[in-house]
Amino acid sequence: MKLFEILDFSIIDIVDILLVALLLYYVYKLIRGTVAINIFMGIVIIYLIWKITEALQMQLLSSILGQFIGVGVFALIVVFQEEIRKFLLTIGSTNITARNKFYKTFQSLKQNRKGVSLNVRDLISVCKKLGSTNTGALIVLERSVPLDFVKQTGDKVRMEFSKPIIESIFFKNSPLHDGAIIIQGNTIVATRVILPVAGENGLSKRYGLRHRAATSISEKTDAAALVVSEETGKISYIKNGKFVPYQTDDELIGIIKKDLNN
Repeated sequence: MKLFEILDFSIIDIVDILLVALLLYYVYKLIRGTVAINIFMGIVIIYLIWKITEALQMQLLSSILGQFIGVGVFALIVVFQEEIRKFLLTIGSTNITARNKFYKTFQSLKQNRKGVSLNVRDLISVCKKLGSTNTGALIVLERSVPLDFVKQTGDKVRMEFSKPIIESIFFKNSPLHDGAIIIQGNTIVATRVILPVAGENGLSKRYGLRHRAATSISEKTDAAALVVSEETGKISYIKNGKFVPYQTDDELIGIIKKDLNN
């Protein structure tokens, strides 16, 4: 305790610093891989310079930077509107008072410890098979943000992932082929899901409703989506509202595995 007294530090200060560090970590994790990360780093640098100039009593420069930081808060709301929406959605979707929440979380952790995870290679294989027959498909991969708000628009199911099940769901005469399916871990948890579609998302007019819906859900949450084009049979992987480029199936499999393990 003597060291803390010399530095005029208390336990509350340490907790305060840890909470701020945790908040910054989650903000960084939320915007990692997007253009917003560069803006975020620029703001952090300016803030640090402002604090240094204040400590050195450089009155003119610290005053200018202080005014910039103060006014910049309103600009940040505009610049980071998508990220703020995703952050608030993450908080709002975490219903810690829901019944059986603890049990579901425990079961999920238990499954992860047993190594139960999505067979990404089989997933891409079945997508290629669907593409070879120009059968359209939209598959949403749930990550850390719960997708309960869209699951309720479709039919809630609980089926272990397998290639034949995916084929039967998206078979053109199947009653379940319309809309998206949601996969959580190794389980298909919803079918015929209606995803929200943003009015303007910058996509070319050659992209259809599936691609627009996939772009929209990946902007609003941290979910990723696989789209099989009904016109070309091409497989698109969409994350953070952007198409993720890849050259080979193995590269795509590696990207998806890395995203699901984060």
